[in-house]
Amino acid sequence: MIRKSVFVAVLACAMAVLAHGPVAAEAQQSFAGRTITLTIGYGPGSGNDIYGRLIARHIGKHIPGQPNVVPQNMPGAGSFKAANYLFQAAPKDGTSLGYISQTAATEELLGSPAIQFKTAQFNWIGRIGSYNNITIFWHTSRIKTIADALKLEATIGATGVGSAVYIYPNMMNKILGTKFKIVSGYQGTAQTSLAMERGEVEGVTMGWFPVKTNKRDWVKQKKINVLVQFLTKRHPDLPDVPTIVELARTPEEKQLFSLFANDGEVGKAILMPPGVPPATVAMLRRAFDAMTKDRDYIADTDKLQLEVDSMPGERLQKMIAGVMATPRAVVERAKSVLK
Repeated sequence: MIRKSVFVAVLACAMAVLAHGPVAAEAQQSFAGRTITLTIGYGPGSGNDIYGRLIARHIGKHIPGQPNVVPQNMPGAGSFKAANYLFQAAPKDGTSLGYISQTAATEELLGSPAIQFKTAQFNWIGRIGSYNNITIFWHTSRIKTIADALKLEATIGATGVGSAVYIYPNMMNKILGTKFKIVSGYQGTAQTSLAMERGEVEGVTMGWFPVKTNKRDWVKQKKINVLVQFLTKRHPDLPDVPTIVELARTPEEKQLFSLFANDGEVGKAILMPPGVPPATVAMLRRAFDAMTKDRDYIADTDKLQLEVDSMPGERLQKMIAGVMATPRAVVERAKSVLK
């Protein structure tokens, strides 16, 4: 009986070591006295820079050893200068984080010449928040719903031809048969919004978050009609507005619309270079998760009026892999939409 008891005890200890060994090894890793650089692919003072610096301020507190996290701006090529650096040259020891465009996976598929990286090979740490673009029309326009846009011609303001606010209505014209007359060349969203208010154009495509925070009177006074939102699932604020994916009439159209809608789902996210040890990636992911629940972090996001709906890195990694698995025929059709 004694021998049997000893055997059972030893077996239990061995099983405990096997079960908790990796966790213990991960817990022993410490970044005390080290510096982590968070490379932001945008210029200082931009909206994306605000998100990147928010992470730099708060994530170090939750990393073992509480290292100093320093933001570093590296603008260029729509954040892809930074992405190329992170993929090719940044340290792979856990001391390098990055913040790049949410469109990286889609633009890689579409063959952007600025991309010299593999989006799915990055280690995605977590999403701060999604970014929901919406197409809206002024209350004086005859266009109240997407069904109206299929029957009636209407002007819609946009910036450059390669911007999302141009691509989205152009895609709806080519795929769904909407009759948007796109007026491009505006400097930015502020200008297109003003043009809509002045009656120069009837509608615009822009982010829902800027609308609900900076244009609250539009919503409260029902000055706008929201036709469609560019996410894969309806935003909690807009339960009655269809997503672009819902408007698909065939499986191929659904895949095509999902390709672009996933940009909004990826949203504001941070990553690490490829080749970082898995235990280090797991540690940073757990630090990110803990940060999103931290009171100081939440208070900071409220103060900055930022929309946050975080996503764990593992789920984000799978989403990116799913985008990269888009069938070639769908990708080719997406390319034709951009011409």
